Amino acid sequence: MKAIISLLLPFLLVTVLFAEEPKNSSPPQREKCAACGMFVSTFREWNARIEFKDSTHATFCGAKCMFKYHLNVKKYNPSKGLNDITAVSVTDYDSKIPIDARRAFFVIWSDAYGPMGHEPIPFEKETDAKKFLKEHKGRKILKFKDVTSKLIVSLDNP
Repeated sequence: MKAIISLLLPFLLVTVLFAEEPKNSSPPQREKCAACGMFVSTFREWNARIEFKDSTHATFCGAKCMFKYHLNVKKYNPSKGLNDITAVSVTDYDSKIPIDARRAFFVIWSDAYGPMGHEPIPFEKETDAKKFLKEHKGRKILKFKDVTSKLIVSLDNP
């Protein structure tokens, strides 16, 4: 038994020491939203994230703040541009897991509120978005590319 443990111990230590943290793991307790400054750990089920080529990232309390940042990157981070972005993720409303925002379906103007009030509610599957739209009196389903600054501002001013 001692021989087995002595053989496995180095392997286990190397595994623990060099294991990578998943890219979309929960944000640290004190990390703030890159757009509004709220603590993102308070809203884990809404979090969004933008990753950059230089391995840095910006984390957000929800999809609305992520869109504000994405649609005006230079305002929030003058050293970065859209070409520096490698990934954008949002949290699927139903499953609560991170999904690719660029492939997501967003329900707008529903009766569900997020961290910043009216939010674009993200879904991985269009069928889930359609069901939510109907059940929560949403007005429309949009793809990532169809979300505009004007729309995001309108969500702040119902």
